[in-house]
Amino acid sequence: MRIIPIASGKGGVGKSLVAANLAVAFAQAEKQVILADLDLGASNLHLIIGQRKPERTIGDFLADTKSDFSKVICGTDVPNLRFIAGDAELPGAANLKAAQRNAIIRRLLALDSDYLILDLGAGTHQSILDFFLVSGKGLIVSTPAVTATLNAYVFLKNAVFRLMYTAFKKGSPSWEYLEKLRKQGSGLKMLYLPKMLEEIEKIDEKSFEKFQTLIGHFHPQLVLNMLEDPKDADVAMKIRRSCENYLGVRLEHLGVMYRDTLQDISLSSRIPITVYKPQSVLSQAIFRIADKIMQDTETDILLHDRIDESFEEAALEAEIDFESKREYIGELLHSDVLSHGDLIETVKTQQFEISKIKKENNFLKNKLSQAIKKGFKP
Repeated sequence: MRIIPIASGKGGVGKSLVAANLAVAFAQAEKQVILADLDLGASNLHLIIGQRKPERTIGDFLADTKSDFSKVICGTDVPNLRFIAGDAELPGAANLKAAQRNAIIRRLLALDSDYLILDLGAGTHQSILDFFLVSGKGLIVSTPAVTATLNAYVFLKNAVFRLMYTAFKKGSPSWEYLEKLRKQGSGLKMLYLPKMLEEIEKIDEKSFEKFQTLIGHFHPQLVLNMLEDPKDADVAMKIRRSCENYLGVRLEHLGVMYRDTLQDISLSSRIPITVYKPQSVLSQAIFRIADKIMQDTETDILLHDRIDESFEEAALEAEIDFESKREYIGELLHSDVLSHGDLIETVKTQQFEISKIKKENNFLKNKLSQAIKKGFKP
């Protein structure tokens, strides 16, 4: 069973959109798929795939972790796709106890399916990180916005630290060293992993080797969503460089997805975009990403050439999809499916998003300027 955890550093980047529609794409390819909503603080994945609120949710299992887990798995209207609903109404569901978290992981790993997709909550809570690390090839979803790319990097940074705490036995020299840096605060903010590992190898070679084994199987994959322009794809390289230079993590690029107002219509209709408009540019991008995942049978350490190729392909796909999107909008206008009013509304929405991004950039510039004045050296 291929396990695909899908996470994001911040909310609103389309993580659940990716999870739901990848599940549909796999199912349409005659694969057996289970989609689990583990965004326990804000569970709404059932709306995206067009499910009514299920009678039983993962909250029922959390209330009694010795109960039959199969009872929270239900069928869907999509052939080959089964669903595990989250539970946003259960108090404290987002803050799982270690025993509850481990119980869920054990039940998930015991499932029988070709693909298990985990839609995780946004942020870096320990439960989210542990669910993400169930697989070495989890997906991190981001948008080109500065805040989203920064949070994507921060999420992966926290995932690396979670691996460290997994590898380092409590009380060991490496664990004490990590705790010392954590208590200093600034020691972990300006993390440069290669330098840290040099010190850890000196003081605790056994823990060092265990961590090297864990990090050797950690190959996260990026999906960049809500593009407006091919140039937006360039921000992926910034995330990649930060991960390689500061974390020693080699990030693969699975592909790009353009913003599409049809997604809003599909959501309000409770029909996945890949079912509602399978020929749309957004749906085709999702099918393309699904194909890459299905064709990926490599389990060894990724070659650097392959990572280079993944970023080159994504940049090319951004150019191709941009032209396809223009042609597609033109076809919709001429077929009267998309009215001029819809087009005007789309432009207004894009202008609002651009304005929002400019404000974010100005805010970050001001923060950086203030930090420099105070003597901060980046």
